[in-house]
Amino acid sequence: MFQRLTLTAVTAAALLTTVPAQAITDGELDGNRHPNVGLMVALDSLGNPMWRCSGTLVSPRHYLTAGHCTDGAARVTIWFDADIDAGRPGNGYPTSGQVFGTPYTHPLFPTASFVVNDVGVVVLENDFGAPPYATLPAIGALDQLARRRGKQDVSFTAVGYGLQKSFPDAASWQTQANRVRMLATPKLLQINVPGFTGDFSVLLSNNANTGGTCFGDSGGPNFIGSSNVIGGVTSFGINGNCAGTGGVFRMDTSNVQDWLKTFPGLMP
Repeated sequence: MFQRLTLTAVTAAALLTTVPAQAITDGELDGNRHPNVGLMVALDSLGNPMWRCSGTLVSPRHYLTAGHCTDGAARVTIWFDADIDAGRPGNGYPTSGQVFGTPYTHPLFPTASFVVNDVGVVVLENDFGAPPYATLPAIGALDQLARRRGKQDVSFTAVGYGLQKSFPDAASWQTQANRVRMLATPKLLQINVPGFTGDFSVLLSNNANTGGTCFGDSGGPNFIGSSNVIGGVTSFGINGNCAGTGGVFRMDTSNVQDWLKTFPGLMP
């Protein structure tokens, strides 16, 4: 889910009351384990900040995120510090990050519920980051995970800058929204469920034992196990409290990778 910078609203989605996802809950500080995961702020045509998301460098010039993070943005600015708040004031937040870029959204994103084609790319204005960059999975890689015995033991590493805790309006004063990179290790719950996850998304756990994602984590990577391979990007949640499950848009489909191949240098 993305997080509007006013922290006053969550954009509702059309599918089964899902909402765009936003932050790591019950997780731990990432530190420098994933330095190519960054916090992005979407800017309008006048340079005004609109919302924030997470995402990952997959090459020196390409930042992978969710489609609902790039859709409607004129420009994007990104920070890669592990703790954005530690550098304030003077770090340019929320309008001037370490690098700027032009956002692109999957061409079919507007034609269906946002969770069906929820992938976006930011082409940076100059090279940034350092190897190893994150990589994409083979086509159908998550289907192979689903066939493993003991599917409940298949874990991912979710990384992002979203809310650490989300509460209903009456207790909103307890919400934690530090701009710090965190990780959790959710487990695979559902995949290839007709009418819900379909073949485009998966559901991962979101609880005190495994952690999960929340507002602001949208677009952030869900690495397969402890690898550097992005199985999917954080896409949606089932409720506004960021509890129970988290929805991840898959990167192992032809639909996604055929589009990503149109960006020179993004894929091998």
